[in-house]
Amino acid sequence: MRSANLLNDFAFKYVFGEDCKEANDALKSLLTVFLERKVNSVVVKNSEMVKDYTKMKSPRLDLLVEFDDRTTVDLEMQLRQTKDNLMNRFTYYLARLHGSQDMEGKSYGRLKETIVMIFFNVNIVENDNICNTFRLKCDGDLPLVKEKKEDRMKLMTIEMPKMDLNKPLEDMNEQEKMIYYFLNCHKGLDDSKIKVMIEKDGVIQMLEKRVETISDDCGRK
Repeated sequence: MRSANLLNDFAFKYVFGEDCKEANDALKSLLTVFLERKVNSVVVKNSEMVKDYTKMKSPRLDLLVEFDDRTTVDLEMQLRQTKDNLMNRFTYYLARLHGSQDMEGKSYGRLKETIVMIFFNVNIVENDNICNTFRLKCDGDLPLVKEKKEDRMKLMTIEMPKMDLNKPLEDMNEQEKMIYYFLNCHKGLDDSKIKVMIEKDGVIQMLEKRVETISDDCGRK
């Protein structure tokens, strides 16, 4: 059994954030699956942190991604055993990310979309949804800004413990398959569902090729 595990924050960033075509393709697939919209091009703004990880005492291991129309995504694998202040923390990240855009001399109508997307190993929201999206809304669920791009700020939580690991593979959607792979990829072909996904699912095949490049030492960090 291999040690590479995508729940490890360094392994997660290595697979999706390294400065190479394979990682770039894997990242586009990840964003396409969870944002449920086609992502044609991405740029990782902090890919150097992958290379410098072993030399850093307190690395920041989230991914800062810009894609297509300059939408910015802060992407993180958050392995915490407590819910304490997590939502406050990530709404703060979202506000800072949105406010970091250079608007000097520009109309505020040109603000670009910003998204904070976090994969959690705890349940944050008291519902059955694996994926929850939070937006700025008025009472009564009215949008704060009544125009085409009203959802310029989004906080997305992917709560992996809500995944039914016993669910038949043929009944899983694309998001559930990817989450299942995250949770079980360290088992490799010893897991029957992983084996079938690697054989038949192009996205999972792509992720598997990335995972296979991680050394045992990186998988144990």
